Amino acid sequence: MADSLQFKSLDPIVRPSVADQVFDTIYEQVLSVEMPPGTKISEAEIARHLGVSRQPVRDAFFRLSQLGFLVIRPQKATTVSLISARDIFRARFVRTALEVETARRACRDLSQSDLNALQVLLEKQKQAVDAGDRSRFHALDDEFHQLICEQLGFGFCWDVIREKKAHTDRVRFLSLAFASQTALDDHHAIFDAICAKDEMKAEAAVREHLGRIESIIAHLREENHSWFAEED
Repeated sequence: MADSLQFKSLDPIVRPSVADQVFDTIYEQVLSVEMPPGTKISEAEIARHLGVSRQPVRDAFFRLSQLGFLVIRPQKATTVSLISARDIFRARFVRTALEVETARRACRDLSQSDLNALQVLLEKQKQAVDAGDRSRFHALDDEFHQLICEQLGFGFCWDVIREKKAHTDRVRFLSLAFASQTALDDHHAIFDAICAKDEMKAEAAVREHLGRIESIIAHLREENHSWFAEED
């Protein structure tokens, strides 16, 4: 009897590995500055605290070092990296070039269904701002910029941006304590320009949005100078 029945194959259930869970935990701690820049951490301590073996912690440490969140020195303590303003400005330069071009292309190429999807994201962002949920807004912020790239078939642009934005992420997250509404307003300005198919306004909105990082760094540096690397 069972041989005659037709079944649709089930999608595989993807569960995060232990290493992924360790990575996510430490990532959130570093991003939110619960582990401030300069904090010394050890594999053994993290493994004991999380109740796991050292191997998944070692794997997570390596991934975080590749992102620029941790500094691993053989025979020395692993530390949370200091925030590099120089690296932020370099990443901002690359990101501006890419996002200006994607915004201009979005004015020409995005469909109404694409715009509807962006509108839904903006509504979710407003809910996060109203709830004071910085972690949620931060994730939705990234999703907004990533979605525009992917809607255009330019997912590779977001891959480049994501590789270089670890230091920027910490600064952006911290800024949401006082500038989340400004970020949301900026996203609406970008969206409105795209809907109007106004390439010049879209470019200006992107430049203004990404350019705010300079004043944000100055503000945060006054309050937490020791978190930033000393650079020429």
